[in-house]
Amino acid sequence: MAKSTRRTFLTVSAATLAAGVSTSGEALAAERRKPSPAPELRAILREIDPRRIEATIRKLVSFGTRHTLSVQDDPARGIGAARDWIFAELQRYAAASNGRMTVELQSFIQPVSNRIPVPTRITNVVATLRGAVTPARTYVVTGHYDSRVTDVLNATSDAPGADDDGSGVAVIMELARVLATRSPEATIVFAAVAGEEQGLYGSDHLAQSFKDAGTDIQGMFSNDIVGTGDAHDGTPADPHTVRLFVEGVPTSETPAQAAVRQSVGGENDGPSRQLGRFVDDVASNPQTGMNVRTIWRRDRYLRGSDHISFLLRGYPAGRFTEPRENFNHEHQDVRVENGVQYGDLIEFCDFAYIARVARVNAATLWTLAQAPGTPKGVVIDTTQLTNQTTLRWTANPEPDLAGYEVLWRETTAPDWTSSRFVGNVTTYTIDLSKDNVFFGVRSVDRAGNHSPAAAPQPSS
Repeated sequence: MAKSTRRTFLTVSAATLAAGVSTSGEALAAERRKPSPAPELRAILREIDPRRIEATIRKLVSFGTRHTLSVQDDPARGIGAARDWIFAELQRYAAASNGRMTVELQSFIQPVSNRIPVPTRITNVVATLRGAVTPARTYVVTGHYDSRVTDVLNATSDAPGADDDGSGVAVIMELARVLATRSPEATIVFAAVAGEEQGLYGSDHLAQSFKDAGTDIQGMFSNDIVGTGDAHDGTPADPHTVRLFVEGVPTSETPAQAAVRQSVGGENDGPSRQLGRFVDDVASNPQTGMNVRTIWRRDRYLRGSDHISFLLRGYPAGRFTEPRENFNHEHQDVRVENGVQYGDLIEFCDFAYIARVARVNAATLWTLAQAPGTPKGVVIDTTQLTNQTTLRWTANPEPDLAGYEVLWRETTAPDWTSSRFVGNVTTYTIDLSKDNVFFGVRSVDRAGNHSPAAAPQPSS
């Protein structure tokens, strides 16, 4: 079951903000036992509907195949029919947003390449819910709507793709439906991407488009194979756990950055790892009904998902996926062989489970969007030998900013154990040696919402 003692959604009490006191490991644990989410978030979580999720997946399966190379001009079968239906549904959700949500078809021609034998139009369906306070700050969530069978180039056989990845598309569409009527402070993007099974082509184009536009993406999540907590292989079901894969050393790390890290450490403090800590903090609780099992890897062995396209461009990102996969139900022709059912069929999906995964995403995205952004330009002064530590960072732009917390932990500890609210300043000196602990800085608003932490880089 979901952990009941984790702190949810707010870590800094009004008294702590006022007093600027330090928080020991024991006190930080007590903060984590603070009350459940604010009323608006509780309403969001309640509105996520497993029946709608089921209807979405059944509709996606009804297109027969959604292979990237399948027909695009048949109104009832193939990836083009799926694309048009997703677009129409998201437009319908956007109509309830009072103009805050826009929907677009982002198309491009993928030239001949690996698993793409002929030039092929690939289209992402992208819904953007513009933030009301800091719209430049952006969070992205994806599911891929293409599917496949055993032969990755077979574009004609039925490829139901119920779990991989009808489940992830259903999550992002349900999030878009529920959040379209709300006004987040930051921007949230809900994207159904294509070309994943052929080589992450859709998400690669989406991520590069954001990079070319200079978009400030502070978190991205791929929902890929989130259909069930029961592997249907005789092992015990685990219906209240979802895995979150987050890398440590950044995929985009430069040789110069690697040299610094090899000297001072930080393998466990990359932006994606900090994002993973945040998700566990805000989404493992009775309100979502889930335990987020954070896996300290970029992804599973021999596999990958659309978050990698964002990691390659330096954006913090992670991948949600079910706790135990049944590979007979992924990338397989639909058939019965020696009494074993193969194929990605809807009968193996658990819609209540998928709804809980959607709640994990909703809790994460809404809390990120309502909290201040992650501090930027965080550095640790390394110009002199001293047993004190001076940290500096760039001021956040949010109008309701209360200030910042300095966090620290032993170098062998997996998570933050101590914190100090230091006020609305951009430099702070603490009587702890930078040689002995790891530090982080996070922003806090007047309601007590906090950002993910940012680890400092050495400065000269």
